Amino acid sequence: MPFTVKALQKTGPEQPFRVTTIERRDPRADDVVIDIHAAGICHSDIHTIRNEWGEASFPLTVGHEIAGVVSAVGDGVTGWKVGDRVGVGCMVNSCGACEECRADQEQNCLEGNVGTYNATDADGTITQGGYAEKVVVNERFVCRIPDELAFDAAAPLLCAGITTYAPLRRWGAGETVEGRAKRVAVLGLGGLGHMGVQIAAAMGAEVTVLSRSLKKEQDALELGAQRVLATTEENFFRDHRGEFDLILNTISASIPVDRYLSLLTPRGVMAVVGLPPEKQPVGFGSLIGGGKVLAGSNIGGIAETQEMLDFCAEHGLAAKIEVIGVHEADAAYDRVVAGDVHFRAVIDTATFADAAAE
Repeated sequence: MPFTVKALQKTGPEQPFRVTTIERRDPRADDVVIDIHAAGICHSDIHTIRNEWGEASFPLTVGHEIAGVVSAVGDGVTGWKVGDRVGVGCMVNSCGACEECRADQEQNCLEGNVGTYNATDADGTITQGGYAEKVVVNERFVCRIPDELAFDAAAPLLCAGITTYAPLRRWGAGETVEGRAKRVAVLGLGGLGHMGVQIAAAMGAEVTVLSRSLKKEQDALELGAQRVLATTEENFFRDHRGEFDLILNTISASIPVDRYLSLLTPRGVMAVVGLPPEKQPVGFGSLIGGGKVLAGSNIGGIAETQEMLDFCAEHGLAAKIEVIGVHEADAAYDRVVAGDVHFRAVIDTATFADAAAE
């Protein structure tokens, strides 16, 4: 039978979060029920629920950085058991049969993957995310959280971790160029960027953080960067022209793309993972000159997400977080937008126990 759980929900983009109850489906034979211990706040949650990426389906519970423990499994589930430490990221279903799904690239499912929230599920209902006590998920979209990773620090890896790991791996951040480590620039040191720095450094890259100021220099160095450059410095783009093999662009705001492309070596790559609401102009000459690549990257498949979690556990990497209670979500959203969170906010779902549902 379907069951209800406490959850944080908004009834409109201008409305505050409220603690209420939402319905989770009756677990199917291939479903896993997860008791959620921690739910990360991603900027995508904010864009979605503020209608910055189009009209959201309200009332809505967001959250796609989910960490917890399996509390029940369907009759047909063989890969998971009660008590397993698990996580769920940005997807909860896909067709499973198309070329992309067969290649473990479910995020590119040709039939369209089903997002963890604000998406139409196979039964026609709108998916509700992880700011809740429990979630029911198809077993194929569950990942194992290694014992070395605490739930709250692991939760953001399910989005921020894989979002940065996938392009760094694809574009060879750990490879050498003529006997030297690749020079990787991470543009922006926020929720995504701070994971990009750690992962690129662990892969063996020479990492530089590009930020508007040197305010976060000490943070960047502690995360594994060799240096921080302030992009607002006079003659910045002239002085650092052609310096980087790979730029990981984590900024979710407008930037002068052409000028940043000038920082790349010939055949260098800018991998974009930040998605600003506004369209970004780019001149083709910035790409043709030097044979450069401007590439997008959207999370990663489930197998690669598991690979990322194992990589982070092996190298002692995790998100740097602030833990909040359920009643602090609205304030946390404002702080995320203002760049005032160090570096990810994570909801402790145990605080639902003392929260009365409306």
